[in-house]
Amino acid sequence: MKKSILYMLLCSFIAAIAFTSCEDMFGDFLDKQPSNELTETETFSLWTNASKFHYDIYNFLRNGAGRINDSWMDAATDLAETSYAQCGTRYSFNVGNYYASAGAPELTETWEHYYRGIRKCNMLLAHIDDVPKSADDTPEIYETNKTNFKSESRFLRAWFYWELFLRYGTVPIITDVLDPDGDLLTGYTERPSNETFVNFLLKELTECESGLMDKPTENERIGRICKPMASALRSRIFLYMASPRYNVKTWQEATDAAYSFIETYGSQYGLYTGTEDVVLLPAHAGNNEIIFWRNDDQIGWSDIYNDTPVGEGGRGGLCPSQNLVDMYDMANGQSPFAEYDDTGAPVYNGTSTPAVSPAGGYNDADPYTGRDPRFYKTVLYHQSVWNNSAINVIKGGRDNPVGNTNATPTGYYMRKYIPENILYNNHSNTSFRNWIFIRYAEILLNYAEAMNEVKGPCPEVFNALQQIRDRAGITAKVADRADLQTKDALRKFIRKERTVELVFEDHRAWDVRRWNVAEKALARFIYGVEVTAGTGGEAVYTRKIAQNRIFMEKMYLYPIPETEEWKTGIANNPDW
Repeated sequence: MKKSILYMLLCSFIAAIAFTSCEDMFGDFLDKQPSNELTETETFSLWTNASKFHYDIYNFLRNGAGRINDSWMDAATDLAETSYAQCGTRYSFNVGNYYASAGAPELTETWEHYYRGIRKCNMLLAHIDDVPKSADDTPEIYETNKTNFKSESRFLRAWFYWELFLRYGTVPIITDVLDPDGDLLTGYTERPSNETFVNFLLKELTECESGLMDKPTENERIGRICKPMASALRSRIFLYMASPRYNVKTWQEATDAAYSFIETYGSQYGLYTGTEDVVLLPAHAGNNEIIFWRNDDQIGWSDIYNDTPVGEGGRGGLCPSQNLVDMYDMANGQSPFAEYDDTGAPVYNGTSTPAVSPAGGYNDADPYTGRDPRFYKTVLYHQSVWNNSAINVIKGGRDNPVGNTNATPTGYYMRKYIPENILYNNHSNTSFRNWIFIRYAEILLNYAEAMNEVKGPCPEVFNALQQIRDRAGITAKVADRADLQTKDALRKFIRKERTVELVFEDHRAWDVRRWNVAEKALARFIYGVEVTAGTGGEAVYTRKIAQNRIFMEKMYLYPIPETEEWKTGIANNPDW
């Protein structure tokens, strides 16, 4: 009994402080009154209490913005570097120290966080059928709600297991309710094969889909798990498991999974074409691109302070790399550089400047003119206008002042995910900022990647890519490019396209792993640019190495947290 009370206290504590407003996050269906003295029996003796318990499971969905001690996961990839020293990735991922406390929110706390969420799912599934009907509900509503709750819990459990799999490989599959004060693995230390593990997830998603609600249209239900989310997650899992690192599903299966979503749910989703940034507009405000997300309360200055240029009074934060900048095509639809590698990045050949392609019209002395429109929405570069001021990263300039250790090390600041309107009225405004798990653009990219592996360059692949390029404003036809008419060339292009479309949304770290190219992508130099004033006052751009990185084969997976290994004897990952 004491253990149950302690666990309910923990759940209420998480619900109370981990997320600021669950009503704003998912709609007002999350009526979160405290229940910090309820035992397990009391929790499942009333429908109201059981509902609160179920909705609290949603709190285990994590927001990735600055989650690793104020740094982002993409700061552990070749796409960015965090400017300030006191951040999680600098002293963990970037130097190859996967036991560092700085990276604990990602490297070790992930394990217990998701197993706690899995336990809550298991508890709900074990007890929900015995919860009596609310007096206000009809028998039909009662049965529908139970079916929804069970299906949502199975989806969330599958998502938690998938998140663990990406980091640690296969982990023990637990469907029983274990002691919350124990190690959460009592009697469960067997690690199944990749195929067994993902087959469990795919079975869960397939079976729960029919019991989930249709895509909600009422505001109070928007954000709850619905049928399209299960289909979308299946698409991602099939794609990953067909990839070179795993190779336990076929590319045809991955193609079919993505196409199934497009055929079944494509009429309900599309590529957002409004003027707002897709990640800043709530899913219920005319934005039909977002499929699965967590939408927190509106944010203010304190939420973007860590990642805002120092000239604006921020800490610099997540600074895009020259590596990322080089991955953006030209506005004319051509690539700026002559050759790209298996990571989707240009080939540097030991220099900081890749060989330029004559077809693109790129000029290293004027590097920001005529680029992919997505570049301007993602990166703040020298002389770009932001909050009615021009970014100035010349040494001693507004955004690179002498003596400010937080000034950008790469010559760039992040624009994506930073709502400009917050800065108006002395930083007093607020804005929405979604954390997106899956959006429709990813489904199209999944389909293009898998179909290319099945058939090579073909109309289906080009059409999927063209939809994304058209939305971005690059109307030149991908199918007309002579350099993309082989499977290998198109594969590299798709990987580049996936990177720039989904940048800073927690994809790159897992994509380069599943492509089996993480040692290329995550151990390469992080390039930046030094901007100086020329004799005529013009900007002179000099490429530089901004940071060295370390990545070894064993880092494809994280080590199992030491405390779990010591307590349970579970086998750790290779070479850890």
